[in-house]
Amino acid sequence: MWKNDYNRWKEFTELDADLASKLEELTSDEQSLEDAFYKNLEFGTGGMRGKLGPGTNRMNIYTVRKAAEGLATYVNDQGLSNRGVAIAYDSRYMSKEFAVETARVLGHHGIPSYVFTSLRPTPELSFAVRHLNAAAGVVVTASHNPPEYNGFKAYNEDGGQLPPEQAEIMIDFVNKVENELKVEAADQQELEEQGLLRWIDDEVDEAYLEALKGVTVQPDIQKDLSLVFTPLHGTARDLVEKGLQQSGFTSIHIVEEQAKPDPEFSTVASPNPEEHQAFEMAIDQGKAIGADLLMATDPDADRLGVAVPNEKGEYVVLTGNQTGALLLDYILGQSEQLPQNGLLIKTIVTSEFGRVIANSYGIRSLDTLTGFKFIGEKIREYEQSGEHTFMFGYEESYGYLVKDFARDKDAVQAAVLAAEVGAHWKNQGKTLLDALDELYEKHGYFLEDLQSMKLEGKSGTEQIKAIMDDFRNAEIKEAGGKKVVAIEDYATTLRKHVQGGTEEEIDLPTSNVVKFILEDDCWFCLRPSGTEPKIKFYYGVKSGTRKESEELLAAVKATVNERLHALI
Repeated sequence: MWKNDYNRWKEFTELDADLASKLEELTSDEQSLEDAFYKNLEFGTGGMRGKLGPGTNRMNIYTVRKAAEGLATYVNDQGLSNRGVAIAYDSRYMSKEFAVETARVLGHHGIPSYVFTSLRPTPELSFAVRHLNAAAGVVVTASHNPPEYNGFKAYNEDGGQLPPEQAEIMIDFVNKVENELKVEAADQQELEEQGLLRWIDDEVDEAYLEALKGVTVQPDIQKDLSLVFTPLHGTARDLVEKGLQQSGFTSIHIVEEQAKPDPEFSTVASPNPEEHQAFEMAIDQGKAIGADLLMATDPDADRLGVAVPNEKGEYVVLTGNQTGALLLDYILGQSEQLPQNGLLIKTIVTSEFGRVIANSYGIRSLDTLTGFKFIGEKIREYEQSGEHTFMFGYEESYGYLVKDFARDKDAVQAAVLAAEVGAHWKNQGKTLLDALDELYEKHGYFLEDLQSMKLEGKSGTEQIKAIMDDFRNAEIKEAGGKKVVAIEDYATTLRKHVQGGTEEEIDLPTSNVVKFILEDDCWFCLRPSGTEPKIKFYYGVKSGTRKESEELLAAVKATVNERLHALI
């Protein structure tokens, strides 16, 4: 079956010359050729992402045109074509080319595009959609995937990633495009002359930086803090540096070896601040100058990692849960007046630490499914209803949103606030680790972990299903010595209370996730990955001390792993 698509490409006389050459190279490698054509690159709820190269299962100008054709149909279907589409891109191979191809397809349908002249962070695209009153947005990025990948992320008119209902409509339009090689794209120069391709730059940058000033909680505190920042070869340097400077920070040291955009990400194994190796150069520079705070962003600048020195002078990389707790506590603790209807939004696999901190300030918290699009969706809902005032949103995977002028996680905002939090505690003779310890002493020692199990192929898919089915149907009474209080099944959207057996509806979209709520703010959760052949196990525990929490975490994991190993 896949050979039909291969032949279609092979016989296409107008095939791009570079892709034609690469396609010819693949003919000697049957397995690679099959992988490039055995399916269509899937356009899912988060857009599409894949390896670069020729083929229906690869990122190239034709599969991008197919996605853009679906987006054009979606925008026209919404009756918003006159408002246009904002487009941004990162430092990866072919990113600008894919951005222009998207604009050419939209232009063919008479839809204007607003395209940045050079790379920009994902959160600025989210802001640009709102600032320009656009109908939609696109970011060409593969986040922190390896260099051979790129992707296409679609945003709605609110600047958020498409929530499920809108995503399904868009996916349907993309899938209805029968032949990616036949999608028509207008001439770039003609579009520019007609005003259907408009290059944007300073106006949006300046507006974003003006909005960024609102992230500051205490404008007048002393900001004598020594910072080291690395954009990990991505998009964040300019806005982070300018944002810190306008906030009053002067001792900003950039890791120059990682400052220049580089599609190979040549100095790191993975350009992901969640991976501690990504901090190696920042740590070396931090030690050399005695820096108070290290910060790193991923290539499209929607994730922020933070590291601080301990009492021995060794830098400790904070988890996303820890950084989120520190930012949240600072916002709530230092704000002049908190709204009565204030709201923290986090995901179901993010630490309960945030909820406990929010409760201590009289602020309500809300859980969403994993993925920042769900946080953005709730921000919009409550903005329209006036029921709640958004205070902070975050997820454990290093994503934070401080102010809702963007509707996606924003590492630029988080970097500016993290620096201010560091300065605040330094003025009191403390580090962020000291501040974290105080939070633990006050609220309990929260500790989290994540395990992933890779199960590839058809057999792997069957094993993942078997694991999910087993945990769903098992009568698990306890884990690590903690009683199971409730079981939340997001596939059925039901929460079952173990004592009494009562059930209640979970007001969230369906998702293949099962979460076990244990005593004393402890829990564990199973979730198959949506993008990789993996099943993920999330854990969260709380006790009085670090040692007790470490022992408790090990015990809960042991309970889960014992059952898991019996299945596998």
